[in-house]
Amino acid sequence: MSQTWWRGAAIYQVYLRSFADGNGDGIGDLAGLRSRLPYLKDLGIDAIWLNPWYPSPMADGGYDVADYRGIEPVFGTLAEAETFIEEAHELDIKVIIDVVPNHSSTASTWFQEALTDRGARDRFWFRDEPNDWQSIFGGPAWTQVADGQWYLHLFAPEQPDFNWDNPEVHREFEDVLRFWFERGVDGFRIDSAALLFKSDTSYEDLDEVHEVYRRWREVADEYGDRVLIGEVWLPDQERFTRYLRPDELHTAFNFDFLACPWEPAELRRVIDLTLTTHAPVGAPPTWVLSNHDVTRPVTRYGRADTAFAHGGRLHGVPSDPELGHRRARAAALLAMALPGSVYVYQGEELGLPEVEDLPDDQRQDPMYHRSGGTNRGRDGCRVPLPWAGDEPPFGFGGSSTWLPQPEGWRKVTAEAQSADLGSMLNLYRTALAHRRDLLGDGTLTWLTMGPDVLAFTRESGLTCVSNLGAAPVPLPPGRVLLTSGPLEDGALPSDTTVWLTSLA
Repeated sequence: MSQTWWRGAAIYQVYLRSFADGNGDGIGDLAGLRSRLPYLKDLGIDAIWLNPWYPSPMADGGYDVADYRGIEPVFGTLAEAETFIEEAHELDIKVIIDVVPNHSSTASTWFQEALTDRGARDRFWFRDEPNDWQSIFGGPAWTQVADGQWYLHLFAPEQPDFNWDNPEVHREFEDVLRFWFERGVDGFRIDSAALLFKSDTSYEDLDEVHEVYRRWREVADEYGDRVLIGEVWLPDQERFTRYLRPDELHTAFNFDFLACPWEPAELRRVIDLTLTTHAPVGAPPTWVLSNHDVTRPVTRYGRADTAFAHGGRLHGVPSDPELGHRRARAAALLAMALPGSVYVYQGEELGLPEVEDLPDDQRQDPMYHRSGGTNRGRDGCRVPLPWAGDEPPFGFGGSSTWLPQPEGWRKVTAEAQSADLGSMLNLYRTALAHRRDLLGDGTLTWLTMGPDVLAFTRESGLTCVSNLGAAPVPLPPGRVLLTSGPLEDGALPSDTTVWLTSLA
């Protein structure tokens, strides 16, 4: 794989707790992931991105990191992580891991030291008086300690924010990067990448953060063929792409596309804006339909309002499963055909719906608890995967799972879908195989086929057409390579995408 593999890669996101359980305790782990590497190879992905696997009290699903140089014992050991990296590389699969630089855990050595020694508090944001900032998870962003001072946590109270004005924090994270690069990790996804620095009035996208990523880029370049990927939620695309300048991050998540409604004009606007803002900095776009924080596409696309926003997750709003499934298939082919890299969140390839009826006493997301239950949280997209069989835990491992699986998932297991040529799983397998040969990095040329149709060609000669209108549309010239749904008398139906190759 070339030194710019990340420019057009298909990257599969593994939420380790919910992927596969190898030791039977109902929680996903490295043993389970290693056992499923052949599945991922067969799926056709180029890289795996793992959510945090570090030691953690799990106050926020592992994003409260207690030790950046270890592995959470529930998941396995450091030696097993190193073996996993080796085994993935043997299958020509790259490994990307999360790093969480904005905040730590109250269980970390540094924070425990700060509680007893005021001289150690400069690594975090301690103040004698809090301001009025609110936590992203709800409630105040400040918690008081025993001696009367307050510490900042933009997320849960168990996640104290680092003070990036302290050079010691810079040195610590540069060392963490080297620790994992030397163990073969191919890149990092940087959590909450725009939040590191704070002023008296703001904590988002301050200019000083760019110096951090310039330095991180120097570290990554020392190891060659490594990638830095930013989680950057910004409404301003121009400021967003500042993170992608040639001496900073390689790529960043495209949340505008992820949150975009299934509407042709809005999708065209977001795609055009993405391409035009990425071009000047020479960075490849990324295309993301879902992740561990957002409503699953099959559910979202079945609603009248198909957009996504964290503050309005629309739990319980009626969703047409058949419509959502059809649109999710069409959206998958559209995303995979666009120039750049594409992300697949585990279970997306199975067409899993959002699980909205989890019992309240089993919900674990701090968003749910901090909001007093008004925000139902993100657990519904984190339910453990169904692999095989007719009843829970559907081959996940053990006798039960850390979040309960719906009984109806017997129809969407990987085993059941492997035997169905028309399944979502086989659509993804076929599309990713074609994508490796015909798509990825590059540019596109738009075709004009009416206001409800998104159509473009790629350098390989592949044409992608997505019909978001109510009536079927005739196909442009070319041989049909793949469709997200059946054609109607040779025409492309509503909510369907087709890939065509040139007649030559």
